Amino acid sequence: MPKDQIQMVLVDENDRVMGYQEKYATHKVPVPLHRAISIVIFDKNRNKTLITKRSTKKPTWPLFWSNTVCSHPYPNETYQEAVERRILEEVGFKTHLTESFRFTYEATMDNGLWGEHEYDVVFVGEYDGPINPNPDEIVDFKWIEIKDLKEDLGKNPEKYTPWFKIILKKLKV
Repeated sequence: MPKDQIQMVLVDENDRVMGYQEKYATHKVPVPLHRAISIVIFDKNRNKTLITKRSTKKPTWPLFWSNTVCSHPYPNETYQEAVERRILEEVGFKTHLTESFRFTYEATMDNGLWGEHEYDVVFVGEYDGPINPNPDEIVDFKWIEIKDLKEDLGKNPEKYTPWFKIILKKLKV
């Protein structure tokens, strides 16, 4: 589907569908509440997590480090279907993913033009194997020790997406 035709699912605070809106229009301030998915991948020992640096093609938080995959479900797509689709599309692998928690947040970029207001469903999984990032989505990636990530997040919070900071706190890693 062409990117300018992707529809976001607009919802209320209880995840009831309120309508649909084109993807880029949905992310312009004022941002309506819409569905999102986040995937956090750990190594088999759960000592490290795979973080990705967002592409310059992203209107929201380009070149920021974030959780493994951040995206949105299509209309009439379940959250589980969306994470299974997006992990393959963004990082080029499949693994078992389990829903961990849901939360709502709102953030506006420094430019005041773009932002997020998401009902985000977070999934976690484990993986050890090759990573084939989609350059339209990701410009860099790395496995990082959880303790090193927390330390860097404390020293350099401006390098990370707002939702990733919330996710890390809620995961209690």
